[in-house]
Amino acid sequence: MTLTEQASTLLHALGVPGDRYAGGGRAVQSPLTGEIVAEVADAEPAAVLEAVARAHEAFAAWRAVPAPRRGEFVRLLGEELRAAKPALGKLVTIEAGKILTEGLGEVQEMIDICDFAVGLSRQLYGLTIASERTNHRMMEQWHPLGPVGIITAFNFPVAVWAWNAALALVCGNPVIWKPSEKTPLSALAVQALVERVAARFDGAPAHLTSVVIGGREVGERLVDDPRIPLVSATGSTAMGRLVGPRLARRFARAILELGGNNASIVCPSADLALALRAITFAAVGTAGQRCTSLRRLLVHASVYDTFIAQLKRVYAGVRIGNPIADAAVLVGPLIDEAAFHKMQATLAEARKHGAQISGGERVESPEHPSAYYVRPALAEMPAQTGPVMEETFAPILYVMKYSDFDEALELHNGVRQGLSSSIFSTDMREVEKFISFIGSDCGIANVNIGPSGAEIGGAFGGEKETGGGREAGSDAWKAYMRRVTSTINFGHDLPLAQGVKFDIG
Repeated sequence: MTLTEQASTLLHALGVPGDRYAGGGRAVQSPLTGEIVAEVADAEPAAVLEAVARAHEAFAAWRAVPAPRRGEFVRLLGEELRAAKPALGKLVTIEAGKILTEGLGEVQEMIDICDFAVGLSRQLYGLTIASERTNHRMMEQWHPLGPVGIITAFNFPVAVWAWNAALALVCGNPVIWKPSEKTPLSALAVQALVERVAARFDGAPAHLTSVVIGGREVGERLVDDPRIPLVSATGSTAMGRLVGPRLARRFARAILELGGNNASIVCPSADLALALRAITFAAVGTAGQRCTSLRRLLVHASVYDTFIAQLKRVYAGVRIGNPIADAAVLVGPLIDEAAFHKMQATLAEARKHGAQISGGERVESPEHPSAYYVRPALAEMPAQTGPVMEETFAPILYVMKYSDFDEALELHNGVRQGLSSSIFSTDMREVEKFISFIGSDCGIANVNIGPSGAEIGGAFGGEKETGGGREAGSDAWKAYMRRVTSTINFGHDLPLAQGVKFDIG
């Protein structure tokens, strides 16, 4: 079958009606071949307003459903995802260009967060607080917040929605999803699975979840609508600079997952064989198009020559191509032509700053001239300057040498982004310093693994220009709820706090 036929077959198997991916005005192009595999319709302004209105209506009903019952809804969604994993994972590969195991892994993340959220539905704990007043008790409760807007990026077309949606749903909130205009098919497939769950579940209001497809203007409507108290947006730092202030103007909440310029430090005591595997995956996995992809590598002078020679050999031999046609492929394509030209312009700029570059060239695909495959690039830099300071969504790894650990930490923290980081060391002092308050300034600090490949059990997000938001595990659920502090007087007197006296006789 052609790629278009495969996509159509998968969408049909996943329950997406044919009219949702045929005949629309927006072409969906697969990065694997460059061919158009579907056409979807953008949501008109009135349709976006209607989706928000329906979510607002659904909220009134859903917040009254007991939280463990809401957890049951998410448990059923996990069941549907388990059954749909092969089809949905392959659809992600076709639409986003990931290798098959990464497409399947992304669906597994959805399943994992559903499992987490099911348990969470019985653990939305508040606090009992000691009162200074006699015969008084204070308590803190968490209540549903309202409809949640979710704006996702192309590189994780379904997992990031699930990180947000699974928590939002058990917390009592409907969700409205604006997927990347580059990957709308995966969103339509997930929505179809949710609709299957709603049909099985007794008590789910209509329009509990919805998908609105389109470009920037659709996202802006969600950001500006006063009926949406929280928007979780994943994308570039430039996008966050626009979204954050617009939400702040109307006092709405924001979960911003923005750019990452992630670094790893390779210390003299590092297990170099382990570091080689970890660094290669972190730098070239998803063709360098993860927000947690490794961008900067700081290698101690004593092991620099040995390690970089090994890394160059691995880079030269890594298998590149269409993962649908060749299951042994490790690096798929860039998302589109614009990403390729951005990569080439960045490499040219790096050369102006003294970079010695290995790789980075296009891997031609004569049968698919509109697909953009590249060999991952190693750019040995004399200093951390120029394009090293920015995030380029491509497989470019800037390599720098260091002599002193404090120098490495200064370089590591010397960028505006603060998402993920890692260190390769067996020296306890270096490791403990790296993860301490004087070490990595990122939201994620790993030891003897790369900066990418986060598990859902921990809160995911970063600091500085990464936005400060947190999604997925730990206590990230609190962002989707509103906090209420109550004081109960079970006595007959009315003592006032702080010893205030107010006697009316």
